[in-house]
Amino acid sequence: MQTETLIEKIKSLPPEQIGEVETFVDFISERAERRLVQAATRMSEDTFRQVWDNEEDAAYDRL
Repeated sequence: MQTETLIEKIKSLPPEQIGEVETFVDFISERAERRLVQAATRMSEDTFRQVWDNEEDAAYDRL
């Protein structure tokens, strides 16, 4: 679907439904952002595990 067509369809909606569309678009955007953050977290886990899980820092873990 072309962006212009979608915009025209949205413009034809009553105001309360436009608000629902906006809420849905926000949800989709946040979901995509959350996936990106989760992927970055998974990629860094091995690197941080080496820093966090070591004998030198074990004493601090017990504090």
